Amino acid sequence: MNELLCPAEMARADAAAGNVEALMDAAGRAVARAILQRYTPCRVLVLAGPGNNGGDGKVAARYLAQAGWPVRVADAFTATIEEVQRAELVIDAVFGAGLSRNVSAQIADLLRAAKRIVAVDVPSGVDGATGEVRGYAPQAELSITFFRKKPGHLLYPGRALCGELLLRDIGMPETVLNGINPQTWVNTPALFTLPSRAATGHKYSAGDVTVLCGPLAGAARLACAAARRAGAGMVTLAAEAPMVLPEAGLILRTDPLATLLEDERRHTWVVGPGLGVARAGKALAQLIAKQKTIVADADALTACANAPEKLRGATVITPHTGEFTRVFGPIGPSKLEAARRAAATSGAVTILKGADTVIAAPDGRAAINSNAPAWLATGGTGDVLAGLTAALLAQGMAAFEAACAAVWLHGAAAQALGPGLLAEDLPAALPKAIAALG
Repeated sequence: MNELLCPAEMARADAAAGNVEALMDAAGRAVARAILQRYTPCRVLVLAGPGNNGGDGKVAARYLAQAGWPVRVADAFTATIEEVQRAELVIDAVFGAGLSRNVSAQIADLLRAAKRIVAVDVPSGVDGATGEVRGYAPQAELSITFFRKKPGHLLYPGRALCGELLLRDIGMPETVLNGINPQTWVNTPALFTLPSRAATGHKYSAGDVTVLCGPLAGAARLACAAARRAGAGMVTLAAEAPMVLPEAGLILRTDPLATLLEDERRHTWVVGPGLGVARAGKALAQLIAKQKTIVADADALTACANAPEKLRGATVITPHTGEFTRVFGPIGPSKLEAARRAAATSGAVTILKGADTVIAAPDGRAAINSNAPAWLATGGTGDVLAGLTAALLAQGMAAFEAACAAVWLHGAAAQALGPGLLAEDLPAALPKAIAALG
């Protein structure tokens, strides 16, 4: 159930499924069951809107009442703040994920008055397509959605406002997806297969990664360490001048880039981390001209500020929000669609980094990542991601799948390390994350 359906796609699925009453009964029963499992009996008020969301809430009220709970149902447009304040738990069944306008001040005031909220589908006011808040949305302790999650469940701020998120099967047939052809997924190992080494393989058959290095070598060395730990057979640090390398297996080259490009074994390159903007821009153009497999990060992206066409020929780009804005302009209300536009414009698989990293391919496929812990947000972790991505590309993975795998493994390694991780801790944690996938 990794597909993510935007509200319009979910509406098509509902229409194709038919049997509205049975589905509504199953949805309301799922909401009631989740409450019964997590709360002790208390005064419950269902704020019901005019659509299917309100219908789900009314069914939930019926099942809670049958279990002996004191439950009232109120029309959200005529309810009073005093009614809400008297309730110990409010079921927010006002608006679903397809809300296309801002929540009114009256509804916002009602929701603000609630002590505790359980949301049906999403907290009212959360845009199911983007995760953005339309005017106002409350903080739910628990949200229950059905059949498939929406992008807004995984994209911030909606992701945080949902609280605990439950996905429940309500009996919709899987065949309804046939006419929808979803192009957005939760990023999980179901989207990729990691490369395996042949018993008779050798270091060059496992892929060769070259990382360009500027005067400040720390970022490039992090990328190299990640590439080595992720299985690349040969990893080279291409520096301007000799330096001491404590890593015994890392190769150092100080040849000019033009000389290194003559070696046909050097297929995969990382350009940007710590390289300097001017040098990164020049190197990126040379690598593109030679049709190399390229992970463009950091300074290579800044070198393309306001000129995304300079990225055409790169394989994967890994911007954070600031770099993305410099190259492509403001992200706008939808991070998902912004990443898709960047991928289509640049021709490169785009990893738009953040707590809710989006991976988008030029053909429109996209995945939203949800396994990255907060402590991953520290200096240098992006350099590790660039090297990890390059290693998977060097081993033959397709660009979208390699990007999805790299982002997921990056998060899994960070989770295993726990709070307080440093970027230099991550490469050594990658083998266990990879091994856990079998």
